[in-house]
Amino acid sequence: MSIVQDSGRQPETADHAYIGRAFPEVPYSAAAFYFEAYAASSALAGSSIEPAALDKAAGILVDAYQIGASVFACGNGGSAAIANHLQCDHLKGVRTATDLVPRVVSLSTSIELITAIANDVDYAEIFSYQLQSQSSPGDVLVAVSSSGRSPNIVRALQWSREHDVRTIALTGFTGGEAAKIADVAIHVRAANYGVIEDLHQAVMHALAQFIRQSRMTADTISSTTF
Repeated sequence: MSIVQDSGRQPETADHAYIGRAFPEVPYSAAAFYFEAYAASSALAGSSIEPAALDKAAGILVDAYQIGASVFACGNGGSAAIANHLQCDHLKGVRTATDLVPRVVSLSTSIELITAIANDVDYAEIFSYQLQSQSSPGDVLVAVSSSGRSPNIVRALQWSREHDVRTIALTGFTGGEAAKIADVAIHVRAANYGVIEDLHQAVMHALAQFIRQSRMTADTISSTTF
C-alpha cells in the first residue's frame, strides 16, 4: 500500500482508514490524506458486499419489471436521496433502449404526504401507510437504511413481508432489524455513513445499469453511454 508523505509529521497510510472497518480512527492533517483513506475504506467496504445478494436483488427487480409489478423505494435523510434517485434511474434509465417499462415510486419524495402522515398518524408509519394504499402482492420494496434500525424502515419491511410484497434492504453498520427481515439484504460492512451511502448509491446504479444492458444487444451496448 502506498504511503502519502506529510512534511513535518509521521506518514499516514490508508490502512488506518479501515482497521476494524471504522473510519476515521485518527485525525488527518490534510484533505488529500483523508480522501486517500476514505477511498481505501470505501474499496474495502465494497468488497464486503455479497455477490449472491446482488444477483438475487437483480432477479427480483427484473421479474417485477417483466410482469408489470410496482417497485417502491424508501429511505431517510441521505438514504431518501438514494430512494429518489432510484426512481429516476430505474424508471427512466432502465426503460431507455430496452423492452422494459418499469413502474417505480419513491415513498420519500412527497414532503406534503410524509408530513401529513407523520403529524396525524406516526412518523414510524410514513412508508408503511403509503404501501397500504399503493402496493399489491407481488410488488417490491427497496428499503435503504444505513443503520437498518429506523422504525419507519423496519415497519415498512414488516408490513411488506406480511402482505406478499418482496423486499430488498440496503444496509450498513450491523445491518439492524432490516437486514434480518428483508428477503434480500445487500449489506455494506462499514461504520461510516458517507462510505455506506456512497456504496448504496453505487449498488443502485449498478443494478439499474446491469438490468438495462441485459435487455440490449451487444451492438447497442457498445454504442450507448451508460
